[in-house]
Amino acid sequence: MFKALVMEKSGETAVPVLREVDEAGLPPGNVTVAVEYSTLNYKDGLCMGPAGGGLVKVWPHIPGVDMAGTVEASEDPRYKPGDKVLLGGWRVGEIWWGGFAQKARVKADWLVPLPHGLTTRQAMAVGTAGLTSMLAVMALEDHGLTPSKGEVLVTGAAGGVGSTAVAILARLGYQVAAVTGRPETEGYLRDLGATRIIPRADLAETVKRPLEAETWAGCIDAVGGPMLARVLGQMKYGASVAAVGLAGGAGLPASVIPFLLRGVNLLGIDSVMCPYEMRVKAWARIVTDLPHDKLDAMVEPATLADLPALGPAILKGEVKGRVVIDVNA
Repeated sequence: MFKALVMEKSGETAVPVLREVDEAGLPPGNVTVAVEYSTLNYKDGLCMGPAGGGLVKVWPHIPGVDMAGTVEASEDPRYKPGDKVLLGGWRVGEIWWGGFAQKARVKADWLVPLPHGLTTRQAMAVGTAGLTSMLAVMALEDHGLTPSKGEVLVTGAAGGVGSTAVAILARLGYQVAAVTGRPETEGYLRDLGATRIIPRADLAETVKRPLEAETWAGCIDAVGGPMLARVLGQMKYGASVAAVGLAGGAGLPASVIPFLLRGVNLLGIDSVMCPYEMRVKAWARIVTDLPHDKLDAMVEPATLADLPALGPAILKGEVKGRVVIDVNA
């Protein structure tokens, strides 16, 4: 038996229950992991909402799109008992039981060896949000971004993706402008390395002109919707926007003008479908390019018992940085 946060469905209502689960009930898989830490993502908040946010396909359900821990049993030669591993994405926590539990059984292909230089707790302080941030930085660099090109904009900067993106970019020598709707996070973002704080309201207006002054050499957008449309018209010629989130909606009320007249690139970042080789490369860069001394500042510690209240909070934008769950606490 092991402890888990289980979502029990009653009609359209999903009720979180902290209870003991029999290991025999774990889904099929060739690696069993003794989970040590997980973390709370925006998608977890959706999965914990009514009807599982339309994402959950298996009931009862254990949410948690991230996990890190120790291999307990393995039928795959790539992993042996005692190996430290992490997992993010692959729809774990949606169509497969996830990390809000003390044990998980998964497919070996979904795992990544824990990189040397990271603990399991640090790995979850980074999590899928941090992996996504690093993939976005790598994509921008692949399209020519360097610190000499100018300021880089990060929207949704106080969230998990945004916080990690700010810290990584600052470590790499970029001038970072951080967009936030929460004035109380200004000190936090400056400590992570942001050189300029922009109120969300300054970019929240509907697009009035398809092109504005060329301002940003690159952008990591964790919001989407109207804000993304506004930012596209402010990019420098040939600059790129790495879009990683849909918190502001999946619609894009923009014209083709920024793409045609400025050669702006819109890069979609998806850490779920990211190939294994790219995930390993991104985690290796997280070890070297994310300042580890910033991780503690990003982390809000939590336990499984805290999650029922934190799920709705992250959907309201009330969570700062990364919520790291000690599943054994």
